[in-house]
Amino acid sequence: MNKAELIEHMAQQADLSKAAAARALDAFVGGVKGTLKKSGSVTIVGFGTFVVTKRQARTGRNPRTGAAIKIKSAKVPKFKPGKTLRDAIR
Repeated sequence: MNKAELIEHMAQQADLSKAAAARALDAFVGGVKGTLKKSGSVTIVGFGTFVVTKRQARTGRNPRTGAAIKIKSAKVPKFKPGKTLRDAIR
């Protein structure tokens, strides 16, 4: 499902116009981005939690030459699904 399909689904399920559904989705994504940028977390009960974790620096390999390269540490977003979501998928 891509963004346009998700907007259409939201519009139908919530009896909204596509424009209103698009604004709602953009507001949600913006809220999650803003919170994660401040190193916070977003928890949606029954769905899951978005968090930022720090990936340690490590040594990797250039696949073309096989030479060792240093990969810097980085902050990365992660999603941990909630129990309700995990159970629904099983």
